[in-house]
Amino acid sequence: MPRIALDLNDDADRKQVNGVWKYAMGFVPGEPNQGLNAEIEGSPARLADYDDSGWEVRENVRAGLSKGFSFAWFRMTVTLPEAIDGQPIAGSTVIFETTVDDYGEVWVDGEIDIVNGGVAGWNRAQRVTVSASAVPGAKHVIAVLAANGPLAKPMGGVWLRYAYLAFESRG
Repeated sequence: MPRIALDLNDDADRKQVNGVWKYAMGFVPGEPNQGLNAEIEGSPARLADYDDSGWEVRENVRAGLSKGFSFAWFRMTVTLPEAIDGQPIAGSTVIFETTVDDYGEVWVDGEIDIVNGGVAGWNRAQRVTVSASAVPGAKHVIAVLAANGPLAKPMGGVWLRYAYLAFESRG
């Protein structure tokens, strides 16, 4: 199978994996001060079973959000299809690719691979494995934490420069 990449900012491509982007502002969305507390030990928004049903739908993840010192979460649940463009995807490696403006963490099913691209700063490209061996019908939650930077004097807002779900064969 050749490499196939779906643009998760494109409605037709998102539909192939039943994906809908949702977003919410803050380190812990819905909490006072956007959930920013001294010595907090994590945001529950990274977890696969986190309830994002009240979050807003966002079709264009390239459009900037907020300004100054800020955090935002982007989340999507994808369902792996049987095939894309007539190519079966079973057994392929599934990769999520993005660049977060400015700092980003990519969590898949509530886990992060800090060694292989799950954390990147200052607009660095990220390639994170969603599945080492795709199973059609399997669901995966992709959660991206974006922070505006540099932290001491943030510029602009937060957004994803791109978001792709790639299917790559092993051979």
